[in-house]
Amino acid sequence: MLISDLRIFLAIHACGGLSAAARQLDIAPMQVSRRVAALEEELGVRLFHRTTRSVSLTAEGEALLPYAQTMSEAEDSALGEFSRTSNTVSGVLRVTTPSVFGHCIVMAVLPRLLEQHPELRIDLNVSDRVVDIVAQGLDLALRIAPLVDSELVARKVAVNPRVICAAPEYLQRRGTPLVAADLDTHDCLLLDAIPRWPLVQDGKLCRKSVSGRLQTTSVDAIRAAALKGLGLAMLTYLDVSRQLSDGSLVQVHLQDAAMEALAVWAITPTRRYVPRRVKVFLEALEAELAE
Repeated sequence: MLISDLRIFLAIHACGGLSAAARQLDIAPMQVSRRVAALEEELGVRLFHRTTRSVSLTAEGEALLPYAQTMSEAEDSALGEFSRTSNTVSGVLRVTTPSVFGHCIVMAVLPRLLEQHPELRIDLNVSDRVVDIVAQGLDLALRIAPLVDSELVARKVAVNPRVICAAPEYLQRRGTPLVAADLDTHDCLLLDAIPRWPLVQDGKLCRKSVSGRLQTTSVDAIRAAALKGLGLAMLTYLDVSRQLSDGSLVQVHLQDAAMEALAVWAITPTRRYVPRRVKVFLEALEAELAE
């Protein structure tokens, strides 16, 4: 299976047609058609549904897509890594990040990174759900959660403990909880993924049931609700660091419980092959977090 054929396959998918792909690649449309036919024959499957007006991926084409992207980008990275111009960072960095961390931290990294590396492109997946980075053909996942055992490679980027916080007006209206039991009398903003709040008491992690009138799937929505004075929020420090600094949110310290210690983890599919674009991105991210 030739990488050049996979690049043609990717161009057809990106451009939505054989002729458009031929123009992008600056080759004859007939050559595009022949190379796709050769790839389909080699794999023994049909990769595209073709009509006179459109081209779309078959189920087999969808399955091939992440592998084709990974192989194409691996070739780009290898050429960049070992050529005389190895200081050049190029290709597409595909990264997934939790929503608030992506908006607050990752987006702050991108302007300078893209300015310093004109040949680098970023495909940023901002989502609070856990993405299968191998199946999706991603280079990197940033995660803020206790890690489960897996074959993926994890590297700690920064500490990021959970905090309980609320708007000053909420605390003035309802009072400030002093111990864990006081949470029972407060409106707690509930994230679907964390129905019970993890607290460390007497050195042990326990999960406390809390209640409230607002529940959501979105970390960003929890932060917005807290800023509007709708209740107590449990988020990670980096989710609300700016709001804690400017006073729009106030951290609540419980006398009999500590918050769960979390970290920002960089997850890569393998330790043996890490593209230069991933290394450069992580260096820029760590510099941003250090500031």
